[in-house]
Amino acid sequence: MSLHLGIDTGGTFTDFMLYDEEQRSLKAWKVLSTPGDPTAAVITGLQQVADPGQISSVRLGTTVATNALLERRGARVAYLATRGFRDVPFIQRGNRRSHYDLSWVKPKPFCLRRHAFEVTERVDHTGAVIVPLDVEAVRRLARHLAETGEVEAVAVNLLFSFLRPDHELAIRDIFAKEAPDLPVSLSYEIDPRWKEDQRAMTTLADAYVKPLVGQQVRSFRARVVEAGVTGRIALMKSNGSEMSTEVAEAQPVNLAVSGPTGGVTAAKHLAAVKNIDNLVTLDIGGTSTDVSVVVEGRERFTDDYELEFGIPLRVPMIDIRTIGAGGGSIAWIDKVGGLHVGPESAGANPGPACYGFGGTRPTVTDANLVLGRIDPQSFLGGKMTLDAAAARAAIETVAAPHGWSVEQAALAILRIMNNNMVGALRAVLIEQGFDPRQFTLMTFGGAGSLHVCDLMHQANIPLGIVPNHPGQFSAYGFTMADARSDRRRSTLLSSRDFDLARANAVLADLSREVLEDLHRQGHDSGIELRRSMQMRYLGQNYELEVPLTVDRFTAEGMEAIWRDFHDRFEERYRFHLPDEPIEMVDMGCTAIAHMPKPELPRLPVAAGPAEPDATRMVTFEEGCLPTPVFKRHPLAAGHGFDGPALVEEDVSVTVVRPGFRLEVDVYGNLVISAGKTANKGA
Repeated sequence: MSLHLGIDTGGTFTDFMLYDEEQRSLKAWKVLSTPGDPTAAVITGLQQVADPGQISSVRLGTTVATNALLERRGARVAYLATRGFRDVPFIQRGNRRSHYDLSWVKPKPFCLRRHAFEVTERVDHTGAVIVPLDVEAVRRLARHLAETGEVEAVAVNLLFSFLRPDHELAIRDIFAKEAPDLPVSLSYEIDPRWKEDQRAMTTLADAYVKPLVGQQVRSFRARVVEAGVTGRIALMKSNGSEMSTEVAEAQPVNLAVSGPTGGVTAAKHLAAVKNIDNLVTLDIGGTSTDVSVVVEGRERFTDDYELEFGIPLRVPMIDIRTIGAGGGSIAWIDKVGGLHVGPESAGANPGPACYGFGGTRPTVTDANLVLGRIDPQSFLGGKMTLDAAAARAAIETVAAPHGWSVEQAALAILRIMNNNMVGALRAVLIEQGFDPRQFTLMTFGGAGSLHVCDLMHQANIPLGIVPNHPGQFSAYGFTMADARSDRRRSTLLSSRDFDLARANAVLADLSREVLEDLHRQGHDSGIELRRSMQMRYLGQNYELEVPLTVDRFTAEGMEAIWRDFHDRFEERYRFHLPDEPIEMVDMGCTAIAHMPKPELPRLPVAAGPAEPDATRMVTFEEGCLPTPVFKRHPLAAGHGFDGPALVEEDVSVTVVRPGFRLEVDVYGNLVISAGKTANKGA
């Protein structure tokens, strides 16, 4: 059993990457997604594996939880809160999306107010019990909810439960006895930290998707086993690591941003192999584009994520920004004649007009086909023929109102698409204080390589990389994912009076919890522990994360920790306040079980210049130019050529604009550099 399979279910395609550890080989393929039953596409793709019984591990990136939250297709949830605090999810925070938009309405939480219930209990800010839990009242409520059938899941969020979880744990035990069919989500297990609104929303989101995700995960596991897979079956968490299907059922909110993490994981590994410190990743699929950065060899994490304004999901995840722009993004004209692209997508069905599945609206894929950048006979390695006439007819619907040619309209669609993606690049680079000229752009996804030169030009990034198998790069990342458990807990302490005993007790608890989590999933050796604190100056409302190099606090070591915070504050904000007291807000611990990484195959060295397979007319901003077309498979290490050029492979095309140069490295990656004229005026 030497095979490792990564599966990425997207809005348009489901991607597969099979790594043979014994042969050190990779095989990639994709099938059309089946949104109504995502597992059906997985089973179809598994038919490409000759002997599923040889698969050692299957890792799936899924959009089930994401789509359920976005489309509001979750369960009816009962919300249990401390008496006097049932309205926290409905009041939310005092900020607004727009200060001057009087028509704006707060988003609705994942429960109805009539399903919000008060529980008689009270714990104070020190963790002391002021009012004991009314056990009999909770029993009556559990029986009532079980008998009426009004709700399908329960979210429990009691005041200060992050300091003393006894009451929440007791409520779970009561529901397990009185209403065993109702799954229960506890804030202490999901997000044991202060700030009631964020904690409430995250716990509600977990309960909201728990029945649906549980059903889908059980179906996926059963059908994959039925297909012959006997190895480990896991799902991808939002933090880029794997988790067992049982853990996914228990805490499904961790799947909220599952799919895009694989590309960042694979990009980080490739950057390490190529000794690249700073990398910005751009994953352009059929429906959306995901952007992230790797800085000094590490991906960036966040727990400050909003599904939409006012709906925070406070779970650890790779910091990925997503916009509604992809190959299937639809071009449309507004009431005053303005051309727009996205965020609506044609998806997998009917898909772009050129797919021939009944779509008639113009998309980015149609525009690339019209401009000659995609060969209609070579799509998906020749398994699918595109309808060029249908693409032209679709683009004509936005060209005619402006008196443009079809090619002019297609170029306009691409300009708008690229501008949307440049905005996302600037959000993760310039807005975070990073200089784009110090980064390398890695594009992947089915449409990423079509736009790499345009984005390098507009974002002023000097170097680009199109990795092997760009259309299945996220699935490739799943084959090398580690197992990771993150745990944070609010622990309010001050540098003026630091309670060493309390801090050490919390740190020991967190370390034990993350280790037990990985042990339950079968990871017993080679585990790395990372510890950190969220800190701020007294009176601030935002914190900085400070990694800890110790596993236990001592009076002598605290001075070094306070100095480290001052230094990090100075680095971030260009000043610090050495005489001000420091507050510790949250303490965190992460356990990582490192998995073996696939070895990148090396290409033979080129014996001569690369020979194009054909030449065809392709339209660029510079005009319609005769463009050599190279097949990627025959290219060897050291091959290189100047644009204009196209490099075709089964599921993507790399477009090399005039003024850019492409070279093939020893691992087969396409490395693109911008000439002096390419970035002029960028």
